[in-house]
Amino acid sequence: MKRIEDLKVQDIRWLNSNSYVLNLSGSDAIQDIRPGNFAEIRVDNHPDVFLRRPFSYLDHDIKEKTVSFFIKAIGKGTKKLGTLEKGETVNIIHPLGNAFTIPESKKVLITGGGSGIAPFIMLGRELKAKGNEVHILTGGRTAEDILFTEEFREYGEVFCTTEDGSIGEKGLLTQHSIFSGKAFNYDMIYTCGPDGMMKAVASIAKARSIACEASLENLMACGFGVCLCCIQETTEGNKCVCTEGPVFNINELKW
Repeated sequence: MKRIEDLKVQDIRWLNSNSYVLNLSGSDAIQDIRPGNFAEIRVDNHPDVFLRRPFSYLDHDIKEKTVSFFIKAIGKGTKKLGTLEKGETVNIIHPLGNAFTIPESKKVLITGGGSGIAPFIMLGRELKAKGNEVHILTGGRTAEDILFTEEFREYGEVFCTTEDGSIGEKGLLTQHSIFSGKAFNYDMIYTCGPDGMMKAVASIAKARSIACEASLENLMACGFGVCLCCIQETTEGNKCVCTEGPVFNINELKW
C-alpha cells in the first residue's frame, strides 16, 4: 500500500565521482516493498526543481526500517539530493509500480547498464532464495561504472563489460561472450538500463524464445498515473509506466 512518508537521512555513501547511495530510515511501508518497485522523492530547497524524482529501490531492511537508493548525480535534482546531511528530512511517495516475476529453480540472467543496476540486489536475493541459478551481467563505459560487484556475487555469478576494456570484456553489454556461448540456455532474462541496451537484450531473448522482463526508465513525474508523461505504447494500447509498470513482459512492448 503506497503512502507519503517523511524519512530521515541515515547517510550518503559516494561510490565514484558521480554516483552515490542515499540511505533513509523510519519507513512504515518497508514490508510492502518488492524487487522492481520504486519511490518518488521530493527535492526540497532548490528554486529550479519542481517535480519529484523516481528511483528504484537499491535495498531495504525490514528490521531496521531503512530503504536505500542508487542515484547518479547528473541533474539539478539528483545533485541536490547528494548534498543532504545526516538527520535531514526527505519526503517520499512509495512503494510504487509493479514487481519482477520470481520463478523457482530456473536458470536466470540479469542484465543492467548505468542506473539500471539499481533494482538488482533485491531481485538477486529473492531469485536465489527461490532456488534459481543466477547470472548477473553489468555494463558501463569504464571500470568506474561497474558497481555493486561484491553485493551481486552474494546471489550469483557476475560478469561485466566496459566500452574501453578497463575491466571485464571490452564492448557493449550485448557483445559479451555470454550471448554467443553454448551455456546461453536461460529460462528467464531481466533487463534495466538505457533503451538501446534493453531493446537489444529483448531482441536476443525473442530470437531464442526466452521469457524476458524489462524495467522501463520513462520520465515519471507523479508516480501514480496523473501526469501521463510516462506513457508507453504496448500491444494492449498506451499504458502508464508508473502504475502498470515499470516492469513489462517484452512481448507487451511495441519495440
